[in-house]
Amino acid sequence: MIRFFFRFLGLLLLAAAFILVIYDGTKSIAANNLYFTSMRSAWELVNAGSLAAVRPLISPYAGGVLWDPGMVVFLAAPAWSVLGFLGVVFMLLGRRKKPLIGYARS
Repeated sequence: MIRFFFRFLGLLLLAAAFILVIYDGTKSIAANNLYFTSMRSAWELVNAGSLAAVRPLISPYAGGVLWDPGMVVFLAAPAWSVLGFLGVVFMLLGRRKKPLIGYARS
């Protein structure tokens, strides 16, 4: 059941990453300039209030290091790469185990 959920979530994230690649590519071709949707702008499109609520939760830990270099870099990354990476991770977590050939080891 958990593996199915991980595979399903990974597939949704990979589909969203693919949609964002097509969106960024189309926008780049139309503008005749390279364009990337940042994770911050994608998050703000989905739910802007939650992004503002996350900062006070993260910034007090580790002397503010988790927010300033950590989350700022995460939010500046292209959204398709972040979603694609997370999708691949969830797909790998949900994969089936390879059967052992020969005899079972304990």
